[in-house]
Amino acid sequence: MRAKANLIVIEMKILVTGGAGFIGSAVIRHIIENTRDSVVNLDKLTYAGNLESLLEVSNSERYAFEQVDICNRAELDRVFKEHQPDAVMHLAAESHVDRSIDGPAEFIETNIVGTYTLLEAARAYWNELNSERKQAFRFHHISTDEVYGDLPHPNDEPIVSSVAPTIESASPVIASETPVIASAAKQSMDCHNLQPRSDVLPLFTEQTSYAPSSPYSASKASSDHLVRAWLRTYGFPTLITNCSNNYGPYHFPEKLIPLVILNALEGKPLPIYGKGDQIRDWLYVEDHARALYKVVTEGKVGETYNIGGHNEKTNLEVVQTICTILDELAPMSERGNPLIVKHSSLIIHVSDRPGHDRRYAIDASKIAKELNWQPIETFESGIRKTVQWYLDNQQWCKNVQDGSYQRERLGKVL
Repeated sequence: MRAKANLIVIEMKILVTGGAGFIGSAVIRHIIENTRDSVVNLDKLTYAGNLESLLEVSNSERYAFEQVDICNRAELDRVFKEHQPDAVMHLAAESHVDRSIDGPAEFIETNIVGTYTLLEAARAYWNELNSERKQAFRFHHISTDEVYGDLPHPNDEPIVSSVAPTIESASPVIASETPVIASAAKQSMDCHNLQPRSDVLPLFTEQTSYAPSSPYSASKASSDHLVRAWLRTYGFPTLITNCSNNYGPYHFPEKLIPLVILNALEGKPLPIYGKGDQIRDWLYVEDHARALYKVVTEGKVGETYNIGGHNEKTNLEVVQTICTILDELAPMSERGNPLIVKHSSLIIHVSDRPGHDRRYAIDASKIAKELNWQPIETFESGIRKTVQWYLDNQQWCKNVQDGSYQRERLGKVL
């Protein structure tokens, strides 16, 4: 880290891997627009990486781009030598569960071998730094709550807990024991007339044991373990964050929310896995970017921070909300579909994907207490902003789909 004399603002150069992806591009935009730091964006530019997501900051003198695969050690060594970063924010990863079911090899290569290669290149660079820069250097590994497996669902058998404190609202609390949430079971669970049978539901904490369910989450769990091992064995200064489901602008349309928005705008079916009762904690991507910058600049080496949006919603509830907003902002009657009044009429239920986790929910009280971070967006405000962004940026949506992906169903085991 480099600080100018008599200035409170800390200036540093951050190497962001996967910076052309959904979360990575949000991080870079946040850094360039809201700090004095500089960024080196290192990205292989696979199908999900798109430099158009960075057009608004790409002309900044504090931004540089390197098209490099994190599995290429020689190129990584060159990048570290040429750019001399003060920190690494490692977001480069294969991240779509359905794709990991169809082709797990790429996930093993990128998420495990790639993370190992990056760790070794960064460690070699770090070992050559002077004592002051070596002390200040950070390697921030960005991971997912999916490494924890899934949590009990409101429709499961009741959970009895006599010691865990209860969270009566979505606001974070500080708890010494594993927290449980009473309000989650009270959420909308009207899909197929399902009624919750439990009002005591646990959350993921930083101490939750790993139990990944998919090739994707298993590969991310493996990379988390590598990062912790490099800290323990080599003293390499690492931090880890595990986040809940992100949504927002510039999201590649294989994920639920952009897929539903774009399909709805074209009058195509809106597929929902199974009953649609899977619960996710939704985090607006710009809130996540703020949290990640907090961690890399203020977090404690060796710590893990869970980042969540305090927004547990069923998949069906998410899709219905999008349909309601589209009914208001882009009525079908104005798009040549007079026979279809409501976007929700496009909803169809399809066979569930193999090993589908039923519920994720993050306890983000640690990052709230230690780093003073809270999400700004509610789900209601964030999803409206997201729908409006896709309505306003149809050309980006067309450009990002290069022909290799046409929003077809992935992840089916025959």
